[in-house]
Amino acid sequence: MVSKPFGEYLRELRISKRLSLRDVCRAAEYDPSNWSKIERGILPPPSDTETLEHWSTALELKADTPEHQAFLDNVSLSKGMIPKDILEQENIMEHIPAFFRTLRGQKPTKEEIEKLIELLKES
Repeated sequence: MVSKPFGEYLRELRISKRLSLRDVCRAAEYDPSNWSKIERGILPPPSDTETLEHWSTALELKADTPEHQAFLDNVSLSKGMIPKDILEQENIMEHIPAFFRTLRGQKPTKEEIEKLIELLKES
């Protein structure tokens, strides 16, 4: 999902929408200097949902679309956090350790794999 730093992702997203830095900042009511610093990786993205939703509107991202979700996921992951909607899923926390072990190349038990598959099918 995230293969590049958030600032680089944000800049590419803005450019793909053919928005200048000044235009997007005017629409987002955000300081162009700080937006530029975020794009260059000097500052982290904002954390508050209201600002992020305002930014997504300025970036012409329609709510409840894969592109909008990717934007929010990139913000969460750039901060080293699991996206909020994932964490809110029932029983997800009991499966996270098996998921992390799998990512580290440690073999999960057959039962853990079956539970993960069941959980993924439910979502």
